[in-house]
Parts: sequence; structure tokens; C-alpha cells
Amino acid sequence: MSPEVTAFFDPATFTISYVVKDPEGSSCAIVDSVLDFDYSSGRTDTRSADAVIKFVQDNNLNVEWLLESHVHADHLSAAPYIQERVGGKIGIGDRITVVQDTFGKVFNEGTEFQRDGSQFDKLFVEGDSFMIGQMRGDVLHTPGHTPACLTYVIGDAAFVGDTLFMPDFGTARCDFPGGSAETLYNSIQKILALPDETRIFVGHDYKAPGRDVYAWETTVGEQKAKNIHVGEGKDEGEFIKMRTERDATLAMPKLIIPSLQVNMRAGQMPEPDEHGDVFLKVPVNKL
Repeated sequence: MSPEVTAFFDPATFTISYVVKDPEGSSCAIVDSVLDFDYSSGRTDTRSADAVIKFVQDNNLNVEWLLESHVHADHLSAAPYIQERVGGKIGIGDRITVVQDTFGKVFNEGTEFQRDGSQFDKLFVEGDSFMIGQMRGDVLHTPGHTPACLTYVIGDAAFVGDTLFMPDFGTARCDFPGGSAETLYNSIQKILALPDETRIFVGHDYKAPGRDVYAWETTVGEQKAKNIHVGEGKDEGEFIKMRTERDATLAMPKLIIPSLQVNMRAGQMPEPDEHGDVFLKVPVNKL
């Protein structure tokens, strides 16, 4: 089957969220939603999520899944906000527990922070399948960027999160805790083993040098032929060297500190204090 895919681009974080609809019904999934966050003021906003909700409601869609490709370090998830308004189960990879353990320590969360993935409705493992109406989705575990990264293969479309970008931009960084260039290379091979005509939808786009417009849809065949980091049969050693040297030059994402604290909680804020106020922590010299 070929799902109907509607993209929502957030220019503040260069994130693309997707509504993925069963072509033979009204069921859909939402992939990698965005909660707007202004770091300077510490204020959230729901305009990006509201645009997705409006689309769902205007088209009388039934949201069955709110799918997270991984714990994002560059934007906050709006999954619980959307769930409260239009439903759906929140899913992520079962290796979220590794991420929670790692960053639970970084942010000194203490024993009250559950590290068992129980904040999510569904923890997927390699080989799992799920349904969106009459359309089947399959789960590939594609770690390397983070331990919990998943690719959702839904009909003839694959939603790869940050694992791959557009062919002219390359691949994900691997220098976050739990990341691995070797692991990422092997994960990418799993994606490239899908049929060449498989549509690939990426999680971000930053407009590669020389390209004037944002883009987010490509194919397995195009990635194999043209991806600047892994295309044309580049071998593992070459990739690891490139990725390691490139990652050493990259700054931390602007929103990594709030994003990790919220997203490892399935998009929920930390528990409020006795006055109902919510606080995020800034670890010093930890990232």
C-alpha cells in the first residue's frame, strides 16, 4: 500500500512532522510532532501542533499512533498535547530505557524518574508490526544516532527520523552519548536494503549548499546512488572516519537541554513543584 503523507515543516527547528494516512480509510499516524519552545523566555507554544490537529480534524481523521523516531535533541515533542485532543498511542523504540538511564544521570533526575519506558504507550522492537487502519507498518531498529532510533516502514514509505537526511546533506551525527558511527553505518545498510522505489521521509532538512528550497522526500534508490556520506558504495571505514571527524566540529543543538528532559518523558514536562511551577535543569560541563 502507498500511504497518503502530509508534511508539516517547522522552520525554527528544521523538523518535518508527518501525518501518514491509510489510503483506504480515515486512520492515520502522526510522526515526530513538534512543541514550539522559546529558549530565551522558557515559554512553550502549540502553533505547530495545532496545525497538525487542525488538519486531522478538518479531514475527519482517526489518529491511531503518535510515533517517535527517537528521543530528539533539537525539538520538544508535542505527542501528549496532541494525544489529549485527538487520541492515539505514543510509541518509541524499547531502547528508550538506555537513553533514560544515560540522561537520567546527566540531569540528576533521582529515583522518582522512571527509567523503564513506562511514560510511553508502546515500546517497539525490531520486527514488530502495527496497523494504521488496514495499512501495516513494520519496525526497523536503526541505532547509531541514538540507541533508540527506529525507522517506521509503512507501506511503500519509510520514516527514518535523523538516521538519513536528503542525499545532498548526508547522515546523522553520532557523538551524543550512546551514539556510534559504526552502528549507524550498519543501520543505514538495513534501510538501503529496502526496495529502491521505497519513499524515504527524513526528519530534518537544512538545505544543503547550493539548494534553495527545503526538501524531505527521496527514495532508497536515490540514497544509494547520491547520498554524499554513504552513497556509491562507500565502505564502513571511510564512513566512520568521515563521521568521526565531522562530528568533532559540530556544536550542540540549541535546544538539546530542554529537548532531552522532555522527550525522554514522552513529551511531558518534569513534575511541577509544590507551587505548580515546572523547572528544567541545566547540567554544567556534562554535554
